[in-house]
This record gives sequence, C-alpha cells and structure tokens, in this order.
Amino acid sequence: MWLRSAFLLSLLLLSSCDILQEVQSSLGDPSVTEIAQGLKEALSIGVSKGSDELSKDKGYFESPYKILLPVEARKVTDRLSKVPGFSTVENEIIKKLNQAAEDAAKSAKPIFLDAIKAMTFEDATNILLGADNAATEYLEGATTRPLYDEFQPVIVNSLNKFNAIEYWEKAITTYNKIPFVDQVNPRLDDYVTNQALAGMFGMVELEEKKIRSDVGARTSQLLKKVFAKQDS
Repeated sequence: MWLRSAFLLSLLLLSSCDILQEVQSSLGDPSVTEIAQGLKEALSIGVSKGSDELSKDKGYFESPYKILLPVEARKVTDRLSKVPGFSTVENEIIKKLNQAAEDAAKSAKPIFLDAIKAMTFEDATNILLGADNAATEYLEGATTRPLYDEFQPVIVNSLNKFNAIEYWEKAITTYNKIPFVDQVNPRLDDYVTNQALAGMFGMVELEEKKIRSDVGARTSQLLKKVFAKQDS
C-alpha cells in the first residue's frame, strides 16, 4: 500500500513538473525567430492600417501628414494668386497633391509588406529592446530607396490622373513670364513621393508605439510574447 501511494505520488510530481515546464516554456523569452516574426507582424499591422487610412478619400488631406507645397513653390503661388485664373492656385494644387498621394497609397501596402518579409533576423533583439520607434526606423533605413523607386512611378501616374503635373506646369509657365522673377521648375513628383512616404512611415511609427505601450493592442499570442520581453 505504501509503495503504491509512493508510486502515485511520484507520478503526480512528474506530471506537475511537466506541466510547470510547459508553462515556463510558453512564458519564457521568445527566440530570435519569434522576435523577428513578432516585429514583422507588428510592422505589417502598422503598414496595413497606415495604408488603409491614408488611401481613403481625404486620407492625407485631413491627416497630420497633409502634403503642403514646398517652400520654394510658395513664392510662385503667392505671385500667381494675383494673376487672373490662378487666384486659388495654392488650394487647387495642394488638393491635387494629396489626392495623388491618397491614390498611390492604395498600391503602397504590397510594396511595404514585401519589404517587411525580406527583413532578416539580424539586430532583431536590438530593435525589440530599442527606442519605441526602432522597428520603424529600421524599416525606413532598409527600404526607403527601393520603396521610392517603386512608389515614384505610382505617384507620377496619380499626379497625371488628377492633372496635377499639367496644372503645375501651366502655373510655372505663367509664373516664369512675370518680369524679373527667378525661373522656377521644381520636381513635383519627387517632392510628393518623399512627403507621401514620410506620412506612411509616420503612420507605421504610431502603430508601433501603440503596440509597444498598449498591451491591448497586441492582438496575437506572438505579439504578446515578443513585446512582453520588451516590457520586462
């Protein structure tokens, strides 16, 4: 009887140890692979939300990332506002620039997601334990150039779709005919592309900070496990 009780107790202890090990394993530090996967998931969420929000009608125009005219273009619109037919030139061109960015943002998501998938394990832990925008900065540094090359033609097509380039060329041509002004011909597509990307990265950064600081924003077990390491 005593031997039987001892045997059952041993089984109970072994079973308890197994359960404890499983719990500890599930709550343990994430592996490098899990960290990389968690960061990719967090960035994917940020990119998806950012792209969806900014691609809406007036998504850029009514956001903190509204695209305004470059400084050098303001002198053009200020002078042209007194020319018949161009009194509202600044408002019109700003509207068209933001429409182009909103239109292009629809095509941005797959480009960003492909870049996120290509992220390696290198520096994954440092990114996790870095600043609250470390993952966004990593993504920006690693992908801005290729993203620009992919995004810029989309912006050009969008600018043409809303007649922004044609409208701006007419404005510049009219401005350059004004006596004694310095000739101006800024690259509108380059400026809008950079501003649109800055807005997209801004949205990604907001989502990253939310996931880092708000436990409720961690919508999967992987995110909870990975960012729990950051919390500790």
